[in-house]
Amino acid sequence: MGDAVSENPQEWFDGAARVMFVHAHPDDETIATGGTLAALAEAGLEPLLVTLTRGEQGEVVAGPLEALVAAHGLAVARQNELRTALGMLGVERHAFLGAPPARAEGLPPTIYEDSGMAWGEDGRATAGGDATADALTRVPAVEALNDLFAAANDAGAGAIVSYNGGGGYGHPDHVLAHRLARAVAHGLEIPFWEIVASDEDTEPDAGQESIEVHDVTPWLDRKVAALRSHATQLTVDGEEIVHVGGQREPIGRVEEFRRR
Repeated sequence: MGDAVSENPQEWFDGAARVMFVHAHPDDETIATGGTLAALAEAGLEPLLVTLTRGEQGEVVAGPLEALVAAHGLAVARQNELRTALGMLGVERHAFLGAPPARAEGLPPTIYEDSGMAWGEDGRATAGGDATADALTRVPAVEALNDLFAAANDAGAGAIVSYNGGGGYGHPDHVLAHRLARAVAHGLEIPFWEIVASDEDTEPDAGQESIEVHDVTPWLDRKVAALRSHATQLTVDGEEIVHVGGQREPIGRVEEFRRR
């Protein structure tokens, strides 16, 4: 089972001075780690968020935003949503992978595009088959790895957080995010913490050092406000998130992480 629930952000992630969060698309940061980000920011711990893509391949919630996206593009809309969400969470340190400070020194800025996905027969995401040449999973992995390393090194990261090995629900960008983030943590000899999915077993195993359970109830209002900012991708219905595809999930009052 998980360790005791903690409400003190100063103790989270074994007290790391600065934590870097690695997320694949705008809205992932809020859904999975929004309360934790808000708490760390309020405590003055200056978390850094690196978003790997702009979510160009996402669908759009039916309604008036469809016209806005048609006029300006989904990438622009999701960048603006992310900016608003981070304001709600109080997070000031953010970079897209490929843009300074998340770009290897001496290289011009680049954009890693959303790889897209399809739903497999097992209910998990899988590669969609329509990834562009600039998609995160199509470009040389070493380039993205060097960019993420630069971000962590520039920030003086004391720990890195990203998805579990299955990418949470299987999206290829999430899976790669795990591999990149874990490799950077290993290279810098700092702890790597993976987000525990709601349906995961948290019994200890040989590769697991500890589980942290964060009670983010005191920051739930900020998390909900940030969720509402991602209006092209989801709606908030009471205590649930309704995703663009109609899937529902509870808004997490507890966020759980496993140290690897």
